[in-house]
Amino acid sequence: MKLVAITSCPNGIAHTYMAAEKLAKAAEKKGHEMKVETQGSIGVENELTPEDIENADGVIIAADKQVDKSRFHGKRVLEVSVTDGIRRPEELIAQFERNEVPVYAEQVASAKLKSITEVKKERSQKQNPIYRNLMNGVSYMIPFVVIGGLLIALSLAIGGEPTEKGLVIPQGSIWNNILNVGVASFTFMVPILSGFIAVSIADRPGLAPGMVGGYIAANGSFYGSQAGAGFIGGIIAGFLAGYIVKAIKRIRVPQMIQPVMPILIIPLCSSLLVAAIFIFVLGQPIAGIMEGLTSWLNGMQGASKVVLAMILGAMIAFDMGGPVNKVAFLFGSAMIAEGHADIMGPIAVAICIPPLGLGLATLLNKSKFTNEEREAGKAALAMGLVGITEGAIPFAARDPLRVIPSIMIGSMVGAVIAMLSGVADHVPHGGPIVAVFQAVDNVLMFFVSIIVGMIVTALLVNVVKKPVDVEN
Repeated sequence: MKLVAITSCPNGIAHTYMAAEKLAKAAEKKGHEMKVETQGSIGVENELTPEDIENADGVIIAADKQVDKSRFHGKRVLEVSVTDGIRRPEELIAQFERNEVPVYAEQVASAKLKSITEVKKERSQKQNPIYRNLMNGVSYMIPFVVIGGLLIALSLAIGGEPTEKGLVIPQGSIWNNILNVGVASFTFMVPILSGFIAVSIADRPGLAPGMVGGYIAANGSFYGSQAGAGFIGGIIAGFLAGYIVKAIKRIRVPQMIQPVMPILIIPLCSSLLVAAIFIFVLGQPIAGIMEGLTSWLNGMQGASKVVLAMILGAMIAFDMGGPVNKVAFLFGSAMIAEGHADIMGPIAVAICIPPLGLGLATLLNKSKFTNEEREAGKAALAMGLVGITEGAIPFAARDPLRVIPSIMIGSMVGAVIAMLSGVADHVPHGGPIVAVFQAVDNVLMFFVSIIVGMIVTALLVNVVKKPVDVEN
């Protein structure tokens, strides 16, 4: 067969390319041809041409964010999460071999003929749409947080002058201008998050009302609050705008009005509705929640800090870039803009411990790992240095009951040390790479936390794993 595929994950870094590689190798192993289009952080690569699609016997979409399927009408289309593309590529291809994948255009029409029970069952098997929509917004938001965090960190590190109140950048200096650019980048964070959540729900008509809602959510002056509704408000605004636009799109209008619906009526009506709901109903309560969260974080001492670090470290390691990991990552990223880079610090440590710890484990005790795992260990070490947790996936896929608890404990230990040491990270990323860009406060303890965590992981894995066969 000739197959085509698309892979895409929320961050567009590791999962996107790992799934592409796994699918291509599985197809080759089974004697099929496959071309894989990747929709990563740098854009579309190896793009599928009309000829590729026309000649294809089937399409696999392994993605955790919105992918345009309109070009695949009339083709057999199988939609799965990007994790499925990594973990069970041969099983996905086998579904085409058994002719079990329906034609995309027929899926929409035939759904009406199915019983309610069948439809609900199918929906439950698919990925949670709320998670998919949220991650679509997060994937577009991250670059703005990275730019803002790095510029602010660099301007303070290089241009800051120590005073009684901490580092202060002199007014009128070049570093003050760079600081202002970083702050400007942060102001885009919530509107971008909201706008692209709405786009994921309602397509392009959702962008304007989503961004307008996000801007209002981030500016408490609209609803008489000193503090804005922050990232929580931005998420709610995005979903609110998306579903309002989706509802308006379903309204039947005269044919003469249809051309102006997407460019005038839908954006105008939905933006006014979202603004009104936020200004008069949701703004102040959500701002109150954010103020309470900020006060709680500011008041954390001792045991409460340890508990938070343990929870975040465990979440980061648990599914290595999956939904649970992304929830903790989103929380840490949002807290940077709220002035709590010390929350992202433990997360940045926990992010790199699983791959670094497992890479170290393969070096300490080769008898516990196959040749393939030892090679994966080298790659894991490299991925850990640049903060890609997914480097641990090959090990967890082979032996989840032993590997996952080991990396969770290692990440928890590292995160706790970082939290108690006051390690802060001003960019939403992890691993030693962030220290290179001077984005980390208390660099020494940042590295101590990572080293201790990776040693704990390595030792635990080697204790619980059984020796492999001599042949391996």
